[in-house]
Amino acid sequence: MQKFIGTGVALITPFKEDLSVDFDALVKLVNFNIENGTNYLVINGTTAESATISKEEKLQIIALIVKTNAGRVPLVLGIGGNNTLQVVEDIKNADLSNIDGILSVVPYYSKPTQEGFYQHFKALAAATEKPIILYNVPGRTAKNMDAVTTIRLANDFKNIVGIKEAGNNMQQYLELLKNKPAGFLIISGDDDLALGIALAGGSGVISVIGQAYPKEFSTLINYGLEGKNKEGYALHFKMMSIIDYIFEENNPAGIKTVLQELGICRNEVRLPLVKASAELQTKIANFAANF
Repeated sequence: MQKFIGTGVALITPFKEDLSVDFDALVKLVNFNIENGTNYLVINGTTAESATISKEEKLQIIALIVKTNAGRVPLVLGIGGNNTLQVVEDIKNADLSNIDGILSVVPYYSKPTQEGFYQHFKALAAATEKPIILYNVPGRTAKNMDAVTTIRLANDFKNIVGIKEAGNNMQQYLELLKNKPAGFLIISGDDDLALGIALAGGSGVISVIGQAYPKEFSTLINYGLEGKNKEGYALHFKMMSIIDYIFEENNPAGIKTVLQELGICRNEVRLPLVKASAELQTKIANFAANF
């Protein structure tokens, strides 16, 4: 699973002023990332506002990214939910011919037990031969999938190849790194912890900020993977404030404001999300102007 080591980015979905998908901006964003060191792209994840993207739009987005990518970097597709049977059907019905892996979020809202998490992902693993990366993000799903459950899944299913861990919990990261089977990927879903996780033996990051500063952030992650802590933290300290800013109000309003400052897309989001406040936009603009 070397293709998922390094810096992946959770792509946003750019919108025009009328909130239709801005496909030209999406092409610009994809090329910008590939040309500046991003190792793989994640499509239709949380940061893409997948909850407010129609099925037809999702298919159009996938097709455009596949065409734009032209086989240059691996592609990971977000397919998840809290209805296990529906997620299984979605995986079976998806055209995965140009997709290298699936990112599947822990079931949200329902708050299953640890056994429920296990049985959910067991069903998904049986539905496809594609590599599956688990996605634990308790701040959004309302319940944490414990490290022991992740390790159980890693040991039991060969196509469950890694986890995007996004609980912002260093102790859980360390438990995963200590107990994981050989080859299982521990991928940071927390931009602020990504360097430390890479230095501790993690496999990299699926990042939000990385899509705005792909050259700098992929360099930071590579320093971590190479054990270059001094060089890594020097760059981390330069980026600390912007990482805080993009999550200060909501994601992806923050990162879209950064991308607007860089001339890649507008900062439009769909309700119930709203644009970054004027105060936050000013802080982001000042950072971008001086970085």
